[in-house]
Amino acid sequence: MPKQSPFSFLDGFMERIAAGPQPPAWLVHEVQHRAVLFLNHVLMQESEAMDRLARQSGRTARVQWRNFFVTLRVTPAGLLDLAPEGAVPDLRLEVSEGSPLSLARSAIAGERPTIRIEGDVQLAAEINWVVDNVRWDVEDDLARVIGDAPAHAIASVAGRVAEALRRFAGARLGRGDGRHDVGAHGASRDPHRSPP
Repeated sequence: MPKQSPFSFLDGFMERIAAGPQPPAWLVHEVQHRAVLFLNHVLMQESEAMDRLARQSGRTARVQWRNFFVTLRVTPAGLLDLAPEGAVPDLRLEVSEGSPLSLARSAIAGERPTIRIEGDVQLAAEINWVVDNVRWDVEDDLARVIGDAPAHAIASVAGRVAEALRRFAGARLGRGDGRHDVGAHGASRDPHRSPP
């Protein structure tokens, strides 16, 4: 008999929330606006990302998960802005996984969700480069607020916690599903065989 996750009730809970009353338009717009501000903050830490996006100025991309979506326009500065309502996207990115619990598991394990992509190939390539190469420097942002030493200590602890969660999730996700671990030198290792 397959084991059921103690958190499986979250999937049903999220389904009920999604099926319930929708938030007001002003709240959705405000959340989207705050997300764009955060993304631009992260982009401004990497000039090459801004240069790459600037080449796609005026192009739009719609990102969707279930019935939640945002349409973003690339600015001439290589940053992002909310696209005008009714803008036809040049690129559509839709997260295929519908379960919030499965998405959380994948994120903790350091895996990307499956995404269906339609539209402009060059814009998709630039966005893919940005996703692969730009990371939020949390420690730097914390240092501006609380100083270098405390920021380094917090970032170090957070890094260890994140790594422990990845290992835990990897062990749980990899158990009994036929997956193989990849060792330090890239050699595939069958978890059911004893070490050489």
